[in-house]
Amino acid sequence: MRKRISLLCLTLAAIGLLAACSSNSASTEEKSKKKSLTFVSNFPSDTLDPQLNYTTVRAGIAETLVKVNEQLQTEPWLSKKWKTEDDGTTWVFEIREGITFQNGKDLNAEAVKHSLERTIKESEAMKSALKIKEMKASGQILTITTTEPLATLPSELVHPNTAIIDVDAPDTKSKPVGTGPFKVASFKPDNEMKVKKYKEYWGGEPKLDEVVLTFNDDENARTSALQSGEADIVYRPAIESLNTLKKDSSIVVDVQPSLRNQMLFYNSRQEAFKDKNVRKAFDVLLNPKDVVDTALAGQGSPANGPFLKSLDFSNDQKTKIYGPSEAQTYLEKAGYILKDGKAIKNGKQLSFKLVTYPYRPELPLMSQMLQSEAKKIGVKIDIQQVENMDEYMTTKNDWGIVTYSLVTAPRGDAGYFFNALYMEGGAFNVGHFHEPALTSIINKLNKTVDQKQRNELARQAGEIVEKETLHSSIVHPNNFAAYRDNVKNWVATKSEYYVITKDLDVK
Repeated sequence: MRKRISLLCLTLAAIGLLAACSSNSASTEEKSKKKSLTFVSNFPSDTLDPQLNYTTVRAGIAETLVKVNEQLQTEPWLSKKWKTEDDGTTWVFEIREGITFQNGKDLNAEAVKHSLERTIKESEAMKSALKIKEMKASGQILTITTTEPLATLPSELVHPNTAIIDVDAPDTKSKPVGTGPFKVASFKPDNEMKVKKYKEYWGGEPKLDEVVLTFNDDENARTSALQSGEADIVYRPAIESLNTLKKDSSIVVDVQPSLRNQMLFYNSRQEAFKDKNVRKAFDVLLNPKDVVDTALAGQGSPANGPFLKSLDFSNDQKTKIYGPSEAQTYLEKAGYILKDGKAIKNGKQLSFKLVTYPYRPELPLMSQMLQSEAKKIGVKIDIQQVENMDEYMTTKNDWGIVTYSLVTAPRGDAGYFFNALYMEGGAFNVGHFHEPALTSIINKLNKTVDQKQRNELARQAGEIVEKETLHSSIVHPNNFAAYRDNVKNWVATKSEYYVITKDLDVK
């Protein structure tokens, strides 16, 4: 009997062991099926607050009422449809039904109202852009009344800073709760963020289980991460590495023309730059073709205005003469005399600080090119690199020029650019210019619905910007990314707003 019991015990033990092995094997198999992707970019993220950073929308955490498609047309997103009931002062938005925040709370008009109220409280730029006087919520209907007719309100609500979040969530700066396909798992400012899929996402369950998003301002480090397999997708690898990456059969290189413009912003609070002839001198000092060839390694095109010439509201491309000789002519008109190799006026050499930032490495290169050419006309430029350019140029006035990369028409319309740069309270009105004729045209543009009329007004505004040289457009850089060949459904959007989507996948 004892032998039978012992044999039975051994049999049961064996079965238990097999079951344990089977369980471990299943666990390992389940883990191996987990779909994860690592995305490395040059976008710094010190906060996930959508009112202060685009990352929340780019990472698929939060969404806006309206989005822009690849034809640069606005289309519904969290909002099902909208209409204006008068001259563009009262707008009615119908919020989609059946959408929940990532904590299970229903999305209704009241929740959208609270989120937009937070937006205009936290962001002066968005308060200026949206011009909201009051909002009323009833069920899924949100009624917005603006302080003045605003034909572009739906377009303004595309902006990532208007992303809708649950304002009652405990930590909106490091763990915002949105309606997107991914929710925040962890966040280390300016380092790493992990998101995991939100299975109940209203647009359908995401294909990826998790995404790791890391930040690195070193383009060579980003490239190495892709080549070593540490990264699945890299945004803006080193420009000089593109040809090498294209030869690697395991890597796909995606290069697209972008809506960006690498620009020179002038500070009119600096005495020299109050004179448009000084601004014109720097407008023609650098040959854009040289910048494309040198700083962009051929990955871009010269810019003769803020917008790509393919856009309907772009001004006719004007031919300019570039170089130190032409720049010197404008300095002489401004009263500067070249003496002992220095541009002198009232006994002082023209000198100023130029500020740039590193996570777009072509900008420091462009700055050095400008510094070198300026020396030829007797102008002394001191270059300073800063990590947070937006904060620096909006809070300090010790600079004469900043080099900046701006998506000038992210919603396929000129209104964003002109309002942001040249209207009081605009997000990028760092030059502090006030041109009454330009302001008048922009006001008309904001009230005009007809697209042909809008295009004509935009061209008129562009002519004033060009005539007065309020800022200088230098080059349009290409937008490029590279990814491993196991990545599926990657799309480089023109707006650069939508990066991690529900359809992104790995084999």
